[in-house]
Amino acid sequence: MVTAQRRSQNVQNVPIAVTAFTADTLKSKGITDLHSLTQLTPNVNLDGGSPFSGDTSVLSASIRGIGQDDFAFNLDPGVGVYLDGVYLARTIGANQNLLDVDRIEILKGPQGTLFGANTIGGAISIVTHTPGPDPRVIAQATTGRYNRRDFAITADLPISSNLLSSISVSSQTRDGYQRVIPYPSDSVYGENAFVVDQQNAYPKAGSQSATANGGQNLQVARGKLLWNASDSFKMTFAGDWSHEDQSGFPNTVLAVYEGAPGVGSFFGGIYNTCISTPVAALNAGGPFGTGPGGLCGPRAVVPGLSPGGAALGGAGYVGGPTGTGFNVTDPNYQGSLSPRIYWNYAATNTGNIDTTYANGPSFARYDAFGVSMTGDWALNDQVNLKSITGYRQIAWNVGIDLDGTPESIQEVTDRQHQFQVSQEFQLNGKALDNNLDYVGGLYFFHEAGYVHDFVPFQGLLYVYDYQNDADTKNYGAFIHADYKLGNWGFTAGGRFTDVKKEFIGGQADLNGFTYKISGCYPSTDPANAHLSPLIPPGVTCQQALGFPDPSNPYRYFPPGQSSQTWNIFDPTVGVQYHVTDDVMTYVSFSKGFKAGGWTTRLSDPISSADQAEFRPEYSKTYELGLKSEWFDRHLLANLAVFYTDYDGIQLQVQQGASPVTQNAGNARIKGGELETQWVVGGGLSVAFTGAYMDAYYTYVDPNTLIPQAVDANGNPSLDTSRTPRLPKTPKYKLSLGPTYDIALPNQGTIRLAADYTYTAEMYNDSLNLLLLRRSPTHILDASVHYLSPTGLYELVFGGTNLTDDRYITVGSINLAAGEEDGTYSAPREWYLSLKMKFDTK
Repeated sequence: MVTAQRRSQNVQNVPIAVTAFTADTLKSKGITDLHSLTQLTPNVNLDGGSPFSGDTSVLSASIRGIGQDDFAFNLDPGVGVYLDGVYLARTIGANQNLLDVDRIEILKGPQGTLFGANTIGGAISIVTHTPGPDPRVIAQATTGRYNRRDFAITADLPISSNLLSSISVSSQTRDGYQRVIPYPSDSVYGENAFVVDQQNAYPKAGSQSATANGGQNLQVARGKLLWNASDSFKMTFAGDWSHEDQSGFPNTVLAVYEGAPGVGSFFGGIYNTCISTPVAALNAGGPFGTGPGGLCGPRAVVPGLSPGGAALGGAGYVGGPTGTGFNVTDPNYQGSLSPRIYWNYAATNTGNIDTTYANGPSFARYDAFGVSMTGDWALNDQVNLKSITGYRQIAWNVGIDLDGTPESIQEVTDRQHQFQVSQEFQLNGKALDNNLDYVGGLYFFHEAGYVHDFVPFQGLLYVYDYQNDADTKNYGAFIHADYKLGNWGFTAGGRFTDVKKEFIGGQADLNGFTYKISGCYPSTDPANAHLSPLIPPGVTCQQALGFPDPSNPYRYFPPGQSSQTWNIFDPTVGVQYHVTDDVMTYVSFSKGFKAGGWTTRLSDPISSADQAEFRPEYSKTYELGLKSEWFDRHLLANLAVFYTDYDGIQLQVQQGASPVTQNAGNARIKGGELETQWVVGGGLSVAFTGAYMDAYYTYVDPNTLIPQAVDANGNPSLDTSRTPRLPKTPKYKLSLGPTYDIALPNQGTIRLAADYTYTAEMYNDSLNLLLLRRSPTHILDASVHYLSPTGLYELVFGGTNLTDDRYITVGSINLAAGEEDGTYSAPREWYLSLKMKFDTK
């Protein structure tokens, strides 16, 4: 039974492609968070984390090729996640812990009518446990590889016959699997000690480091109170709290663009110049000098070095405090003192994806809580009114060292704070002799908050630190109806949505890089003295270089608040035909949209916030499906084929030093999926899924292509051999999950379970970068269960990723910093779990 159409229905009667998981299925497969469902769901990709987020709580969800792989506050998700009917507006924390979950429904295709904005690819509905009338306690403890220690307890605690409660708490901890190791003392690329973090010169979200990356430390609590006030009225009060304080996820440098002709890194080239130029030359002044306007000027004074010896990098020039310099292109340079690291791939490569030299920030911390109140009134036998009120809040701090070295090449930290309020009214009913089912509703949503980033490049050559404030209001009205006429069924519905977004952009170039590189410094100096004598007198460097805020010479955005408004109508129509009671076919059309906004991460000032705007995305999907049960309901087989027009895609476009968001592409997506469940008999059951998807761009703005087509070794960066494909869209995906129960003489049960998934090659990014390509994967999970005769306890021994298949899950390229990096999936792991259940039944 699912609520995909806002009312309780058998999943086989819903004319939507829905994959549903029960609590028993989740527990038997050892699934603890949403992203683990990616192996079991056709045409769905769920990754824990997004590029440079450093946090596995971030959910990068893609359904049938449409999703969102960025945590930024200015971007909305393409797949909506709902917790007990309340929308989770941020991808942060959306990789929900599945403690005390009754079921999960994954709805594929646009869900704009019933779920609204930002469900352009689909929706994921999480339904948590409803308190029962009898006392019950379930406790579970799990240990495993990397010092895994998980504990959970769920209790139903009825207060009276009509007032029921439940509470659940859990703790999940595990050590990281990517070790931070010392930089080799005999390397020609570095020196023994890296003692200064010069980035403390500017504010950031934190500086906590880790001895190993990829660990987990998460605590979750949930509670529910169900008041059955009468036979026709009930209220449910729910609350949840999550606390995370763990290391950032692993990162590996895949390539460095270090300044080779035609493929150089802008900041990397300057960095190498600064650390390889003798002190005497730097002290002579100029844009690359050590003076106040010099790019290579001092950033910190290091104990033991003279003030003249402290410069870019914080601990002296190459060759030591005397700064004799060396040729950065000569890998055989030895010198009397080991040179400092210069930006080179060999300096980052440990030869092992599970080790790193990066000892900078590595943390992922958030506190999130939510409360909701759901009222359910049976107005009469035919009509039901429901109200869902929700409030949620997130405080998030992350840090990740992307450069693979002890040097501060690129260490990113981020702070966000968000709150949201939502209210939905639903009126469900039947009419026309119960042949018409309808649901109508009103919806209000308000979200506000800020993001505060600290993003440095090459040891503070260029720093931007900004606080962007966002405020969104969403009003919606919808209706959806199903009419039965004999064996036929007809569906029609639509939602009108009014969205208003407001934005204040505060991004700033804190270190004044634009002024220094232009030679027009400080900002108040007359521009004609530095740039050109033709510039009229009285024009300052700030004015000539286009920085728009008179009160802040480093700010890229003009002062003031900007706003955008969209009025969208999302329809759905469909026809069903019931061949028999167990076989139903359907055809449908649906539409969805994802809101627009403003791009951030600029690298040049803009005169108007309009220059940073991007518009909504739109998708239209046509679907033909079959839902069926055979052999006295021993075999369930559901099939769907679809075609989607996907327009106005919000892509990352490289502009100068930064990737900015623009509507830069259109795509066509076609495919199909098959899901089967077969109860063979004799204790054996088998689940099988198969998926095919062909997702390709029909148009891409040429400006989205990377200017450098080869990396520093002369190898192609982009796959130009075929039409660019959408990210996270493997052409084929197959899964096979047999389960075999063996009855024991003592009435206990031995259960053998396995899940094998094959996923074809896919790209992790919209640019189809070769180094970020995910090769075909073969993932095998397996477990052995012992279920006691009375159901008192269950003992499980299992393993995940038994094939030890390692692949890149997220990654990115930053041409300004001159690097391409990625995060590899977790290695093979084992676990041992004991679950005990105590109840009065």
